[in-house]
This record gives sequence, structure tokens and C-alpha cells, in this order.
Amino acid sequence: MSNRDEIYTKVSSTLVEALNVDEEDVRPDATLQGDLGAESIDFLDIVFRLEREFGIKIPRGELFPESIFQGDPEFVQNGRVTEKGLEELRTRMPFADLGQFEANPELSQLSDLFTVELITRYIEGKLDPNNPTGTVTDVAANGSARAAGHG
Repeated sequence: MSNRDEIYTKVSSTLVEALNVDEEDVRPDATLQGDLGAESIDFLDIVFRLEREFGIKIPRGELFPESIFQGDPEFVQNGRVTEKGLEELRTRMPFADLGQFEANPELSQLSDLFTVELITRYIEGKLDPNNPTGTVTDVAANGSARAAGHG
């Protein structure tokens, strides 16, 4: 299955079940923590459910690599993600649209990266053997067009 709408639909229903939220709350730009109320324990459940739903293996820390910023002064200084930290994010999360975060890399805003759209792109990449990292080549140009198709 590589149909983006099918992937989005399954990701949405997985999040509705895992987080006990209403379907209409799950939008492409909805953040897992801020909008959908996910807590850190929920991320394990989400990963488990996505693995089962899509028949894939999600290595620990691949989809939600926030732990890389816990206490490493090379990655975080004064509550902001450093350039080296941003490089690490780009490497670990090629499926993420980091544009807005890079403009103001406050560590407290890191959780805003984890949206329904990000999970959809991640799964899409996992299911596409030609694009195993889920890299999206032109996220800035395509992100809003993609999101509009799901609203």
C-alpha cells in the first residue's frame, strides 16, 4: 500500500484509538502533544499500533528521537537547539519539515514537530522501498498542498 490517503486514514484512526480523541481533532497539522494530548507513555503505544497496523518495524528512537536532546550541550544550549543539534535532527528525521522550527529552535517547541502529517510521511517512507528514510525532497513547497488534500 502506498496510497497517501490510505496511509493518512490509517494513521488517523490509529491516533484516535491510541489517544482516545475525536476523529475531527486529528488533522494533518495537529500536534500529538499540544493538540491531541499525547504524553510520553502514549508514544510507545502509538509506535506499537503503527507497527501492527502497517506490518512494519519501527526501531526505538527512529520516529520519536527527542531523547537525543536530553542533556547534551553540543545539541542544546540555553534552551535552544544548536546548529549541531539541528544537523542531528535533519539526519535522524529526514521525513520532518524542520523549516519553521529552524527559524526559532526553542527546545520547548520541539514537540510541535510531531504532527499527524509527520507520522504519515514517516509511514509513507517506511512502506516505499525506493525511499526507505521517508525523505521528502521539497517539503516546503509540497507540505501545504498535501495537507490541504486531507483537510
